[in-house]
Amino acid sequence: MKENKVLDYIKDVVKNHPADWLGLTTHRLDIYNEELAKTQFLEQFETLYKKDNATTGAFAVLPTAYDYIRLGHPLSCVLEWGIAQLHDIDAQNVISFSSNTIPVLAVLRKNLLEDRKTLINYTGELPSIFNEKLLKQVYGYHFELNKVTQSTDVEAFNGSSIFISEEESINAVKLNANIDFSISLHGDLGSILVVNSALDESYISDIQHVRRRETIAMTPSNSLVALKSLVDQKPIVLQKNNLSADKTSVFKSIKEITGTPLKPIVASSGLSIQYAIMMGLIHDARENHSGKAIKFIVPPNCYGGTNDQARRVAACLEDVAVVDLPVDGDNDMVQSIDTVLNQIAAQDAVPYIIAEIPTNPRVEVPNLVMLRDALSKPRQTANGAAAIDPVFILDQTFCPNVHFLGEGKMLSTVRTISYASGSKFPSGGRCTAGYCVGNSKTNAIMDKIELHLTLCDNEATDLQYEILSAQLPSMNQRIKDAYKNTREFVTYIQETLPEAKINFVSEDLANQDFTPSVFSLDLPTKGDTEEERETYKRALNLKLIHLMITEIPNESKFCVSYGQLKGCYWTIPATSTQGTTKEGDKDYIVRASLSPNLDLELHKKVFKDFVDSI
Repeated sequence: MKENKVLDYIKDVVKNHPADWLGLTTHRLDIYNEELAKTQFLEQFETLYKKDNATTGAFAVLPTAYDYIRLGHPLSCVLEWGIAQLHDIDAQNVISFSSNTIPVLAVLRKNLLEDRKTLINYTGELPSIFNEKLLKQVYGYHFELNKVTQSTDVEAFNGSSIFISEEESINAVKLNANIDFSISLHGDLGSILVVNSALDESYISDIQHVRRRETIAMTPSNSLVALKSLVDQKPIVLQKNNLSADKTSVFKSIKEITGTPLKPIVASSGLSIQYAIMMGLIHDARENHSGKAIKFIVPPNCYGGTNDQARRVAACLEDVAVVDLPVDGDNDMVQSIDTVLNQIAAQDAVPYIIAEIPTNPRVEVPNLVMLRDALSKPRQTANGAAAIDPVFILDQTFCPNVHFLGEGKMLSTVRTISYASGSKFPSGGRCTAGYCVGNSKTNAIMDKIELHLTLCDNEATDLQYEILSAQLPSMNQRIKDAYKNTREFVTYIQETLPEAKINFVSEDLANQDFTPSVFSLDLPTKGDTEEERETYKRALNLKLIHLMITEIPNESKFCVSYGQLKGCYWTIPATSTQGTTKEGDKDYIVRASLSPNLDLELHKKVFKDFVDSI
C-alpha cells in the first residue's frame, strides 16, 4: 500500500515538477538555510506528499535544497527520498552521485582519516576505470577487494564493508548486517550509495562533503531519468545523443577561446576539474620528484570550494601541505608569490600555485609581466641546487576569454594550467561542467590530469557536452555585452553613492581584454566602534540585496552565480562562496554580477531608491 502511494506521488512529481528543477544551476539564498540543507526541502516536500498535493505551484515555493545544484537539488532529493521510503530508511542515508567511483572513494577517505579498514565486495566486474594501484599509491587509500556472487555472500568484516553491484534498474538496495555501504552502479546515469542505519552519522556528513567538494550529485536530467525508471519499475532508458559531434565542437571552441594547442579536458564541474588537477599534479610529483614535499600555495580568501578542497587533499597525505598566499587588498600577488616560492625553494619542495585572475571578490589583476618573471625566476635550494620550477594553476572563471597560454602569450613560457567553472560563462548558467587547458610545457601533466578525471568518473555528462556545444560559440560576445552593462552600472553607482568603495577592473585592464561582469561593493557605514560599523554595514548589504530581489524579482536573484544568459545576481561572499574560509579572511561585502540581458535602467532606479533610503 505504502509503496504504491510513494510511486504514484513520484509519478506526479515527474509530470508536474517546475521547469527550474531541471534547468537551474544555482539556487536562491533568500530561501535557503545551509544548516538544514536537504532536510528543510524534504520536510516541506513530505507535507505535500501527506496532503497528496503534487501541483507545480506547490513544488515551486519549496525552500532551496542546496545552495549549488552540483551538490544536490530538488530532483536528486526526491530520488533519494523515494528510495528511502521504499526501504523504510532515513532519506539522509541515500546519496546519489554522477560518478560511479567517487562514492567508493568517499568511504575510503573517511576510513583513511579514521584509520579503519575497508573491504570492497563486488559482483561481476569492477568498473574498468577503477584503478587499485593509483588509489593506493597516489590517494593513499587502504582496502581489500573481494569478488562475490551476491550480497548474501558478504561475510562479517572487522572494519567497513562495501558492496558494489551494477544494476539496470533503480531501487537496488542490498543492505544486511554485514554490509555497511550498498553502492548500485547505473552506467552513464551515475550511482546511488545507501548507508547502513547502524553506522555512525558522521559517515553521512563526510560522504556528503566529498560529493560537495570532489564531484557532483546525479544531475537533474539524469535524476529525472532515474525517477522514471523507479516509478515504471523498468530498466533505465537514456536518450540518444550526438556525443562524438558535441565533444568535437566543445574541444574546438575551447581551443579557439583559450588559444591553446593541447586537447582540453572537460569535467562535470569546476571543482571536479580542480580535483583532477590536484591529484594529477601529486601523481606527477611522486613520479618525478620522489620523496619531496608537495606544497599547494592557495589564497586564504579565494573561493571556499578551492580552499576547502586543497586542505582536504592535504589532510589525507603526509607529503602534501597547503601554504597561504595573500593576494588581495594590501597584499600584492606577485610579491607574495615571489616570497613563498623562495621559501619553498629553500625547502627543496614541489610548488603548485592555485590563484584566480581576476581575484575573487576584489576583482584585482596583478602586473602580468612581473607575475611571469616571478614564476620564471631561477631559484636554488638551501644546498645550492636548482629548485623545482612551479606549476601555476590559474582559475580563469571570471575572465575565460583572456589568452594567457597560447604561443607568445604572457604565461606561455611558464608551466601553466588554466581552468574555468562551466556553470558561469561557458554554459550561460545552463550546466555545471568545467574545463581545463594547458600550455605546451604541460603535456605530461595534462595526461595525468585526464587519467585522474577518468579514475574519479568526473568527465562531463553527455547532456553537459551538448549544452556546452551550444553555448561556447557565443561566450566571448556574451562576455563583452555583460561587461558593457556592468561598466555602466558601476559608473552609475560611483556617481550616485561616491562614498562606496567599488572593486572593479580599470579601463586600462578592460582594454587588455579583462572584461568581467562581476564587481564588489563596500558600502559606506557608520558607528562609534568598529563592531558597530561592521554590524551596520552587514545589515546594509542585506537591505540592498533584498530591495533588488523584491523590486525586480524576474531579473535580480540572491545567489552566487554569474555568466548567466539574463538577469542580475547578488551575494555576500563571506556567507556564500567563502563558506569554509577562515573567518578573518572572509569578505562581508556585496558582490554583484550582470548578464548581457537585463533591464539596466530599472536596476539603476532601484539602486537610487536604496541610496535615498539611507
